[in-house]
Amino acid sequence: MSLQQMQRTPWRLVSAAAQWHLTSQQQSRRNALVASTALTERRRELLDVEEFLADRVPGRRVAGRTA
Repeated sequence: MSLQQMQRTPWRLVSAAAQWHLTSQQQSRRNALVASTALTERRRELLDVEEFLADRVPGRRVAGRTA
């Protein structure tokens, strides 16, 4: 891109193009954090259900241990 073309290009576009890799990585990190939080909550709920069922059903195993 020539200097004349760059002067005609809005600075916002040039800045966004120069920073796309950073914003992309930040969005990816946010997505991973949200997914990790959702998976952790799901695992916690699963363990709660397993413990509840272990209290109700004799001999039922919970997360590798015997109830």
